[in-house]
Amino acid sequence: MSAILSDKSASGTDTAPAGPDRDHGGRGRLFVVSAPSGAGKTTLCRAVLARIPKLQYSVSYTTRRPRSGERDGVAYHFISREEFIRGIDTGRWAEWAKVHGHCYGTSAEFIDRQLASGYDILLDIDVQGAMQIRKRYADCVSIFIMPPSRQELAARLRRRGADSRAEIKRRLTNAEAEMDCRDQYRHVLINDRLEVAIEELVALIISYRREATSARR
Repeated sequence: MSAILSDKSASGTDTAPAGPDRDHGGRGRLFVVSAPSGAGKTTLCRAVLARIPKLQYSVSYTTRRPRSGERDGVAYHFISREEFIRGIDTGRWAEWAKVHGHCYGTSAEFIDRQLASGYDILLDIDVQGAMQIRKRYADCVSIFIMPPSRQELAARLRRRGADSRAEIKRRLTNAEAEMDCRDQYRHVLINDRLEVAIEELVALIISYRREATSARR
């Protein structure tokens, strides 16, 4: 059964969505979700975005090639390594990391502008990036997604059919180090049964949004 394992406290220009994100005004809240590859983070985030109105998603930038079915600007902004490095030099990224041999980053301009305008944001990033985000945005809500077991994580990666045996082995090695960082997060959620995990993540985010609304009344 999916369960909350711990609860420590209850290349282009980015464009903002039209209209206010919150009814109460004030600064938005940043929700940061991390997980080892294969734990279901992307699936969970997509489900949360479909169920929670006016929650904005920060699309990361990456130097890796698109997978089958991925569209630029939807799954990721796909850019060259040269452009990414220029972004590091100019302070373009709120966080960036090299993961599985590819660079990933989050637009600082997008995050800062959206939060200042009162928008709540969902950020789907790796452990390295989340560490940087927690330092820059100390009030963010950090959530780590755990697989039910290491054996199930390996099985999910194999069933996905997107990676070679060598790549799966590398991802599993990285997963061990990533899962060791779970205690750095405010919340840890186990994704055993997908629908239950979705409901728990939705409920968690909604609880924070209600808390913020009540505080401003």
